[in-house]
Amino acid sequence: MTESEIKIFKSKDGNTEIQVKLDKDTVWLNQYQLEDLFQTDRSSINRHIANIYKLKELRERSTCAFFAQVQKEGNREVTRKIKYYNLDLIISVGYRVNSKRGIEFRIWANKILKDYLIKGYALNEKRLTQQSEQLNELQNTIKIIGQVLKYEAIENSESTALLKIIADYAYGLEILDQYDYQKLEIQSTSGKETYQLGYAEAI
Repeated sequence: MTESEIKIFKSKDGNTEIQVKLDKDTVWLNQYQLEDLFQTDRSSINRHIANIYKLKELRERSTCAFFAQVQKEGNREVTRKIKYYNLDLIISVGYRVNSKRGIEFRIWANKILKDYLIKGYALNEKRLTQQSEQLNELQNTIKIIGQVLKYEAIENSESTALLKIIADYAYGLEILDQYDYQKLEIQSTSGKETYQLGYAEAI
């Protein structure tokens, strides 16, 4: 296995930067690397990891794995299984470590999270606005088609049937839209049940 790396350093403007080297689309570090990353002793790292699992903040099975690693012991090479932890565990430890490096890590992580939330919200808001505008245009267009069907006879029966389906679809969209915004009102009904649709038939 190629060892993944996370490096924390200061940029020229004084901001904390973190450089990440990925292995198989994630980051895996052992306890020695975590000790080096956060510049703290390994007993502290072990204590934080034990608390994370004890509090069930993360599951050990999904955040921890053993990887074979060749080590030199004297004149011979020995293959040992070393325990590694993924990015989720690394971040959780980073929010617990009481060291200067731990503080730098939290500053960096908070900035990244804040940027992600703000940019993500702005992007989603823009996308929702565009979708809403497109839906309104579609509904208005299909309403016009529906009105044409009422007053003008179209010779081609297939075209008529197709346009009616589109008009009915638009009506369904409008009903769903009213439901989403809690504006749905039941109109033009006798209040009497004429037929009850069963579950199997609905499926």
